[in-house]
Amino acid sequence: MRIETSFTPIPEIATELLAVLAVDTQAANGRNAKPQPTLLVSDPAVLAAAAGVLATGEYKGGANETILLHAPAGVAARRLLIVGLGKQAKATVHSVREAAGTAIRFAKPRGIRKIALALPDNFSQSLPHAAVARAAVEGAFVGDFDPDTYRSERRDQSIEALAIAAPAEAGHNIIESAVAEGAIIGESQNFARALINEPGNKLTPTILGQHAAMMAQKLGLGWEVHSTEMLRELKMGAFWSVAQGSAEPPALIVLRYEPEGVQDGPILGLVGKGITFDTGGISIKPSDNMEKMKYDMAGGAAMIGVMRAIALLKPRVRVIAIVCAAENMPSGTAQKPGDVQTAMPLAPEKPGKTIEVINTDAEGRLVLADGLTYARRLGATHLIDAATLTGAISVALGKIIAGAFANDDDAYARFEAALSVSGEKFWRMPLGEEYADLIKSDIADIKNTGGRYGGAITAAEFLHTFAEDTPWIHLDIAGLAWVEETRPFIAKGPSGVAVRSILEWVRSFSSGAQA
Repeated sequence: MRIETSFTPIPEIATELLAVLAVDTQAANGRNAKPQPTLLVSDPAVLAAAAGVLATGEYKGGANETILLHAPAGVAARRLLIVGLGKQAKATVHSVREAAGTAIRFAKPRGIRKIALALPDNFSQSLPHAAVARAAVEGAFVGDFDPDTYRSERRDQSIEALAIAAPAEAGHNIIESAVAEGAIIGESQNFARALINEPGNKLTPTILGQHAAMMAQKLGLGWEVHSTEMLRELKMGAFWSVAQGSAEPPALIVLRYEPEGVQDGPILGLVGKGITFDTGGISIKPSDNMEKMKYDMAGGAAMIGVMRAIALLKPRVRVIAIVCAAENMPSGTAQKPGDVQTAMPLAPEKPGKTIEVINTDAEGRLVLADGLTYARRLGATHLIDAATLTGAISVALGKIIAGAFANDDDAYARFEAALSVSGEKFWRMPLGEEYADLIKSDIADIKNTGGRYGGAITAAEFLHTFAEDTPWIHLDIAGLAWVEETRPFIAKGPSGVAVRSILEWVRSFSSGAQA
């Protein structure tokens, strides 16, 4: 999708479809008060073109609600699309992000390939121009993605061009910079989504490593992709225990970003779970919905997407990303419940922690254990991991909010601030010795499950064992990594959740920020 920035008066923009935003300005007059949809543009021609339909009460300005007008009088665009942000008091920059995606997804099946989106020009205090421009472009890219890659008669319905129509008084350089940034972030989220969407026979650990390497080489990142011998050399017994049941070899993917002139300050370690297909191993999953376990590498894909954005946006902070990729398969060589594995030691001369494997389907924490340790060995001073780790997090938070855990309040405060920019929803969950006690083993140092109750928390405490005192955040994205039903602004399928939030967390450490 080609992105343009326009400061032309919006009635003069000749395009197939002009999208404008609206809010419901209804006062809180009680349950029976009528909605009052109000356009967030002040141009008289556009207001006049929409006045008739707004007066009917047919359109209410609800979140992502749309209404289409053909051949609007006084406007050069062939169509005028009104997209709602919902109640005025609740409208945010993220509302604009979703509305932009809604406009794109409205246009795609109708054969519309070129559209313009008008930024608000009369609501700028709570919707600042630059933030809205960036979010709109991000949302447009997210909306343009469809998962039907392998349909034999697939029709490409992608939008060819999107013009962001900004008010004349908005700073041209600021808007153009925000639009360019939004394109990078939106494309990077879609890069992650494309990886997640690939079926297990098309995206093995080796192929995932190849995709990461090609991206890194193209954009100037440092990279390494290792396999079985390196796992053995590094004594990554936890990681290898998951991979040993598959005919497909594992991939240890390492991506490095080292900005020129930055030789001190924090080193951020991004660690992603990259299970390219998860059967559960010997503790095999039920067959229902197992096909979705191709997305068990969504945390790893998110980290690769973040590194793509970092390479292009160039924050002033050093970053290392580690993705531990493997298949979790049942076979004669697979690990068994009751096995004891030895995780990677923090230093070669030290012993690694021993793990009693209670359930082979709790494999993500095993690969992350060695990934976190390796990141620390490579010098990471701050850690963040992302994984489709537990079904328990969905039981706790549903499919609406993802889980976040942290052992350091300052690191989490940065992440919480990042959410205000990314618009993604995470909820901080507890940690504590009482939960850590549940994963103590009678035969080894720890066991890989702590029972049915508090499963997301005991999984996080397992990872905490390997992060130790290093400032660390764990993101359990299992409930949000896959969109179960198509929404107005995003297709059913991979979401790319956490890419934007992790990126903003990384950027908060850029030179000049407090570590």
